[in-house]
Amino acid sequence: MTGPAGTPGPGTCAHGPGVLAVDSGGSGLRVTVARPGGGPSARRESVEPVRTGARGIDPGHLMEQLVPMARAVLAETGVGEPAAAVVGAAGLASLGDALRAELPAALAREFGVRRVALAADAVTAYAGAIGGLPGAVVAAGTGMIATGTDLRGWRRADGWGHLLGDCGGGAWLGRAGLEAALRHHDGRPGGSSALLARVEAEFGPVAELPGRLYPRADRPAVLASFAPAVASCAAQDPVAASILGAAARHMAESAAAVCPADGEPRVALTGGLFKIGAPLLGPLEAELARRLPHARRVPSAGDPLDGAVRIAVDLAAGEPALPRDERMLYVVTSARG
Repeated sequence: MTGPAGTPGPGTCAHGPGVLAVDSGGSGLRVTVARPGGGPSARRESVEPVRTGARGIDPGHLMEQLVPMARAVLAETGVGEPAAAVVGAAGLASLGDALRAELPAALAREFGVRRVALAADAVTAYAGAIGGLPGAVVAAGTGMIATGTDLRGWRRADGWGHLLGDCGGGAWLGRAGLEAALRHHDGRPGGSSALLARVEAEFGPVAELPGRLYPRADRPAVLASFAPAVASCAAQDPVAASILGAAARHMAESAAAVCPADGEPRVALTGGLFKIGAPLLGPLEAELARRLPHARRVPSAGDPLDGAVRIAVDLAAGEPALPRDERMLYVVTSARG
């Protein structure tokens, strides 16, 4: 295994060929080439998310972005043909049919790679956080998903998007804060004057808020942008504190739904939402201890791109430590162009 991209970890050979790892998500595309035993590594990134359409995630658009970035990092590191390639993609489980059908052959044509894995971003987040061990990972940014495995199969909870779920995630938290502000504006119970003041400072007059928000294509990100304001009010405002407590309960419920019931599974947190710190982490740690007393809380070792590197290193050596799954971790070991 490796730690953060290009860093050797337990079980890693001293020297090895380069591997290509990709993280495709809502904020764009990140690409790295790393060597299992260390040595030169390089990465590139794009801020343009891969398009989705009637066929789901667009493999052509992904390759348009990936090819020039991958060629650059391969040249920079002196890696000719990568020993393995892993693409972690948000939405792979439900929107990845075209990727599974076309991407392994496209990667073989462009880079000569014959060992390819396509992974849901929840799987790369899991691999980056705790590697090939049984447990559960809560990944929270704009959205929220919990993923768990006993190393025989995968379980997931939530991750249904900001309209249907992602409970406790950044968009959920921000929306709850905005609602509390509007409740105070209207004179309804459950409102918060502190949050109303923050809304007006960040978005302008509340009467203009629907017009500012509803036409936006990036509504989940706009909602999530208010989550830090909710956290900053929590120490003095009981309404904001209760919103963070509810977010913690939602996350812990999802973690408990996917965590193995036997043994001493690991539980880790990953994602940008946790940068808001103690106002969320305090109640979340308490909820996890209450719901998962048999689990061992561990710090996240890395992010989803690090997880893609971990999986690629294992794949280059023979077989991923994490279980294969048609939708969560799809492996092709003889891709042909």
